[in-house]
Amino acid sequence: MSETIGFLLNDTARLFRRAFNARTRDSGITALQWRLLVYLRRHQGIRQGPLADLIEVEPITLSRMVDRLAESGLVERRADPTDRRAWLLYLTPRADALLDGMRRTTDALAEEATEGLSDAERAQLIALVGRVRCNLSRRDAIPESEREKEAI
Repeated sequence: MSETIGFLLNDTARLFRRAFNARTRDSGITALQWRLLVYLRRHQGIRQGPLADLIEVEPITLSRMVDRLAESGLVERRADPTDRRAWLLYLTPRADALLDGMRRTTDALAEEATEGLSDAERAQLIALVGRVRCNLSRRDAIPESEREKEAI
């Protein structure tokens, strides 16, 4: 039976998460928390709602994750100067150091996962999967009515 691209990508992502969680167990950081921290590093000062959308979790789930990361001294909430009800999220220096240290772990995992591939094949794999992600991301952003017009 031939595997579909969706099955292969999903199964590979699951295996990556499992391997990541096994390697980082002592740090107390899960793959989802790592993803949150990486996105937060890219979007310092973001509100919780848009961050939940970025990492595709429910706002209440993100709020609990941020609570845990704040208790661990990795994330801080700052009042939004334009909206008294909102909080902006920032990484702490401790989180920056943790991310830098864990980068070696993620690099080693990527090296293991792509073992036997040449540098050119690795670059091509990254480009192709990036294109698939872009296609799906762009498709999600197009309203259903627009997609129907495209199909005609």
